[in-house]
Amino acid sequence: MRQIVLDTETTGLEPKQGHRIIEIGCVELVGRKLTGNNYHQYLQPDRESDPAALEVHGITTEFLQDKPRFADALDGFLEYIRGAELIIHNAPFDIGFLDHELAMVSKEYGNIATYCSVIDTLVMARKMRPGQKNNLDALCKHFDVKNTHRELHGALLDSEILAEVYLRMTGGQVTLILDSEQEESKSGVVVEQRRLSSNRERLSVVRADDSELSAHQDIINNMGDAGLWPSS
Repeated sequence: MRQIVLDTETTGLEPKQGHRIIEIGCVELVGRKLTGNNYHQYLQPDRESDPAALEVHGITTEFLQDKPRFADALDGFLEYIRGAELIIHNAPFDIGFLDHELAMVSKEYGNIATYCSVIDTLVMARKMRPGQKNNLDALCKHFDVKNTHRELHGALLDSEILAEVYLRMTGGQVTLILDSEQEESKSGVVVEQRRLSSNRERLSVVRADDSELSAHQDIINNMGDAGLWPSS
């Protein structure tokens, strides 16, 4: 299965107030392995970021002046995600912005659900850790994923971090090693698999003798209908 871990940065919190996407970052997983086939795009939003949003992502209006607009990058983005399963933390936020951007280009594009399915890792985390903080920083701490290199939020960086968190939430294995040596994956997670030795000592089998079998049968008979294994 092809999965795309996705994150966006925006000029503010609400698309209905005219806020826009300024960055899309995606990393690809195939068979639970990071492929390195990532997608990253900055976008010109034709507006300023709210001060609170700017504090979070640090992406200035000046930096975005020469970047393409969403409509210009749209076809390439849709081709990248088409048919995949999107993995997003707090999916309604990102999907809401993406659907809004699609509608601004043309209603003929439909919505993101037209192109792929979505898994919300925030919903998963709340089921696994009810009543606890489940933002990305809290999950990194809980699942021992390093994020100390993140001073500001960035869509691609957050996607890479979320990919590691998701893999640990759903089993932990990033890659498969067919010997007893350790190896570091692209994500920085060390994974190890040991083979059982073919020369290991054979285990002895101790069987019950006739008296023990008879005593066991007497106990089962005395249980009557309550016995799970009635005598044959």
